[in-house]
Amino acid sequence: MAHDHDHEHVHGRTHEHHHDHGPADVDWSELAEYLQTQAELYTPLHEHALAWLGGKQSAPGLVVDAGSGPGVVSCMLADAFPGARVVAVDGSAPLLELARARAERLGVADRFSTLTGELPDVMADLDYPADLIWASNSLHHLGDQQAAVAACAERLAVGGTLALVEGGLPTRFLPRDFGIGRPGLQARLDAVHEDRFARMRADLPDGVAVPEDWRAMMSAAGLRPTGTRTFLLDLPAPAPDRARAVAAATFGRFREMFGDELDAEDRATLDRLVDPDDKASVHHRADLFVLAARTVHTAIRPA
Repeated sequence: MAHDHDHEHVHGRTHEHHHDHGPADVDWSELAEYLQTQAELYTPLHEHALAWLGGKQSAPGLVVDAGSGPGVVSCMLADAFPGARVVAVDGSAPLLELARARAERLGVADRFSTLTGELPDVMADLDYPADLIWASNSLHHLGDQQAAVAACAERLAVGGTLALVEGGLPTRFLPRDFGIGRPGLQARLDAVHEDRFARMRADLPDGVAVPEDWRAMMSAAGLRPTGTRTFLLDLPAPAPDRARAVAAATFGRFREMFGDELDAEDRATLDRLVDPDDKASVHHRADLFVLAARTVHTAIRPA
């Protein structure tokens, strides 16, 4: 399961739009390149979020990335907390292989390890309580989100922090009217996306309906909320090439996953947006930008 994972979650799951909610049986390893490219694009946002976390958290000894995907943010956690051991946890062994390779490449492999298994049960397999658990767009893939928060809380050391990246706003790549098709395409995609997400949640095994009040869920798990903050990714037009790659992959996934829920004009617009030979595509447009918002909720385990 990837997140962000904006796995977005697709993302950091990191997953994606603010949350990439594909089918429950999605093969995250097939999305590896997309997940990596997207998480790398979000680097400035994650750097700001981790700097904020660092100001709230004394130097952690053990940091866990719960639902790490290919480990882009896991390695950023290792960089942000140079004294910490980092464990990347994910249900996809192929994604964790990529995480280990990235840690090796970035010179942090000596304090980097992985744990394969499905959240939240796999959290019980951690050798030691964690000083910081980062869960980015991963818990919303689980049927019982409250139980997942509780499982994370149980693995925190006293004084340790749980940081949940959930919510924010859908990513925007184009103006409301970008000259082809009917204006407002991205708002219509959002509406389809939200309906699909609701169906994904309803179809999860052992699903439990709960309001998405993450502070309340953390409080119910015995944690003390310590802050909520939203971080922006603002890459103005003309966007860099890696943003074009993410935009093309995002619109391409929408076309593939949601095409039958769109009208013919919107399908045709998406086809043009992802066609590298079309001068109106995201590969060539001068008006392509990236504007995204991700919300981080934090809480500590009291003594």
